[in-house]
Amino acid sequence: EKQLVESGGGLVQAGGSLRLSCTVSGFSWSDYNIGWIRQAPGQKKREGVSFIASSDGTAYYAKSVKGRFTISSDKSKNMLYLQMNDLKPEDTAVYFCAADLLATLPSVHWDYRGQGTQVTVSS
Repeated sequence: EKQLVESGGGLVQAGGSLRLSCTVSGFSWSDYNIGWIRQAPGQKKREGVSFIASSDGTAYYAKSVKGRFTISSDKSKNMLYLQMNDLKPEDTAVYFCAADLLATLPSVHWDYRGQGTQVTVSS
């Protein structure tokens, strides 16, 4: 069964850090692009944040988070991470772990995603 389960969200002050984790089950890292998308409160539109390419393991980032966020994986543990530093109030959103055979940034249409974890950044 394919499953993505996020954890690690919370409340943090601007300038602070959080690390999100995603337990990845039933997906082949060599077949699926796996990453993070987010949805800000009251917004219908989601934003692609970052992903690891299945083809060669390259990490990609949205311009809004590049230099502040780092995506990584531990394939032996079936885990995906998102280290978020220098958080800003505009990073406040529900963060979803997502997987898709073809999707890349800036696409937000990923076939699989988890339930999400809330990140709130106070000013």
